[in-house]
Amino acid sequence: MIEPYLKDDAFLADVDRARLEPEKLHLWWLGQSGFLILWQDSALLVDPYLSDSLTKKYAGTDKPHVRLTERVIAPERLDFICGVTSSHNHTDHLDGETLIPLMSANPELVVVVPEANRDFAAQRLRVPPERLTGITLGWPVEVGPFRIQAVPAAHESLEVDQNGNHKFHGAVIQAGTWTLYHAGDCVLYEGLIEILRKFEVDIALLPINGRDPRRGVAGNFSGEEAAGLAYAGQAGLAIPMHYDMFAFNTATPEAFVNACRELRQAYCVLQNGERLSL
Repeated sequence: MIEPYLKDDAFLADVDRARLEPEKLHLWWLGQSGFLILWQDSALLVDPYLSDSLTKKYAGTDKPHVRLTERVIAPERLDFICGVTSSHNHTDHLDGETLIPLMSANPELVVVVPEANRDFAAQRLRVPPERLTGITLGWPVEVGPFRIQAVPAAHESLEVDQNGNHKFHGAVIQAGTWTLYHAGDCVLYEGLIEILRKFEVDIALLPINGRDPRRGVAGNFSGEEAAGLAYAGQAGLAIPMHYDMFAFNTATPEAFVNACRELRQAYCVLQNGERLSL
């Protein structure tokens, strides 16, 4: 099993060190699509998966979710979080065994989910729907010093509910002068490049595990596509995600790195539990 760059007490000690530099934007990869963002001593989680719920759920099936990388931190130890976002309903992006302990540790936690998914998310998290904050396109949500805007994500296709609200989101997160784009689970679709250019994205967090319907893997960029999107969308820095978590559904960042180098696109490959400070 892959050992995180930092985990448990060492990880929390690194967060404390980062707090001594509040003028910087700090970012940690937590595995899969999960990130911790620290800005001006406020912390936001994006799509955290910090449990073994999927390993237990799929044990003994034809799609075992065998963990490749150890967990960075138990969610109940993150008692300093002001907000958390979920891009869609899949368990590695909306995990009850992560979010329920997280809400217990942070009673005022703002939980942001796509409005189309709010009732489903409330059932999974065992709370009334009004406990969650639904977000829709064009209506930003403020969480501490963070401004979060939803953008469409195509997990194979763009899906909406009966009210026209998207079920799969990417997130544009503004923290001071910094703008981050978290793609959620997404493939290329018409207009996505223009969205990145419009927001003048500094950091693009992009899945790279691709898609292979024969293995039940669907709905994400390949490494080359992720690099091409960052370049075409004029992102300042590209960071790969959504790999090294489950043995049946992973990739290596090699193709992403090679494509970024060829395009002269700035990139950074993080290990689980590793910090980037800007």
